[in-house]
Amino acid sequence: MNNSGIYVGLDIGTTSIKAIVCENVKGQLNVVGVGSEQSAGLNRGIIVDIDKTAVAIKKAVDQAQEKSNVTIDEVVVGIPANFLKIEKSRGMITIANQSQAREINDQDVIDVAKETVMQSLPPEREIIDLKADEFIVDGFNDIKDPRGMVGVRLELHATLYTGPKTVVHNTKKALEKAGIKVKDLVVSPLAIGDTILNDGEKDFGTVVIDIGGGQSTTSVIHDHQLKYSFIDPEGGQYITKDISVVLNTSLASAERIKRDYGYANSDTVSEVNTFTVDVVGQSKPVEFTEQYLAEIIQARVEQIFERINQKLQSIKALDLPGGIVITGGVAALPGITDLAEQYFGIHVRAYVPDQMGIRHPSFTQGFSLTKFEANLNEVDLLVKRALRDNEAIQSHDDESHSGSFRDSIKSSRIDTQKRRAHQNAPEQQRAQSKPKDKKEKTDRLTGVKNFFNDFFN
Repeated sequence: MNNSGIYVGLDIGTTSIKAIVCENVKGQLNVVGVGSEQSAGLNRGIIVDIDKTAVAIKKAVDQAQEKSNVTIDEVVVGIPANFLKIEKSRGMITIANQSQAREINDQDVIDVAKETVMQSLPPEREIIDLKADEFIVDGFNDIKDPRGMVGVRLELHATLYTGPKTVVHNTKKALEKAGIKVKDLVVSPLAIGDTILNDGEKDFGTVVIDIGGGQSTTSVIHDHQLKYSFIDPEGGQYITKDISVVLNTSLASAERIKRDYGYANSDTVSEVNTFTVDVVGQSKPVEFTEQYLAEIIQARVEQIFERINQKLQSIKALDLPGGIVITGGVAALPGITDLAEQYFGIHVRAYVPDQMGIRHPSFTQGFSLTKFEANLNEVDLLVKRALRDNEAIQSHDDESHSGSFRDSIKSSRIDTQKRRAHQNAPEQQRAQSKPKDKKEKTDRLTGVKNFFNDFFN
């Protein structure tokens, strides 16, 4: 743990792409540079135009590189929870040497992790991450680091996170086109929960709601594990559109109004305070009250909360003692925690990073990715190494599949020709040794036999 070095977290969001450069010095993570660029080629957190997204990523990373004075070659990138699947997986290997127990080493951890992910997945899904829950050595369980122990059999119980292959591929491809390597792929809710919750909240259970620009991600953390995560297809963008439609103003003007005058809870806003809006079709600005604006915002936020509440009620997550922690760009709206407490009926708090330069909830995911990666211990890194090795093997198999198929066809043809020659040679020799008066009959029989041999071959 406390790996010294530079970590760059890349948050590819629907409305903006953020690159955060952090330096880890003796366990203390310090932000040294931030880059932010308006998103392009994304829809609800999913890359739909790789080229446009690659350009936006390059601009964000270049900004972070310039401000931090650090050369950025690789990043830790977050994968959204869209269609995320969480399942348990097990693997076991024999480590005995000539039936004798021996000491467990790093390679054994890698091998048992590889065995854990050796399962058939649907062709449209891909492994994103593998988190070790416990190791078992010769029946002794709840071991976090088996290295140095002596045993005959090593088992691993882990949590496997898989996602749509399209999402993972498009993310990797966009980074490749931007000229940046992927240091690690991290499930975003996993990193956020690990960063913004304290030890008690992770242990007893807490709900995390990340309300971003294009969508809202709700996750349930319990027993220090990501137990459940789902996506609501609405976020801050929809609030901006509502303001634009109701006030009859441009999207850019609506976004500015939301940030400067917006409140999530209309009960906490004065009816006296007003602001002016450049209304389409009007020669002069029109005046509106802040309470009217808050009512527009509150209506959309309550719709998002309603759908989230239905999901959480169905799994009884609101009974967890940790309550709710809200983060993401929309969490910056004043009064949102009060509104959430009124709506969900439990304790709610908002999380804002306290590092200099990123004191806004929209930077939570990017910072969480760097902190999550910096806090990985040696066993976690070995498990991730096993995943990378497995991906390399699969990639090699995919590339060589067509070539191997052609080689097998060619080899099969050569074997068939040799077999035909071997089968035909004895027949010709026997035909020559027959008496001359039986030559014609033998020739006919040989011809028929060769015909069937060729036909079936």
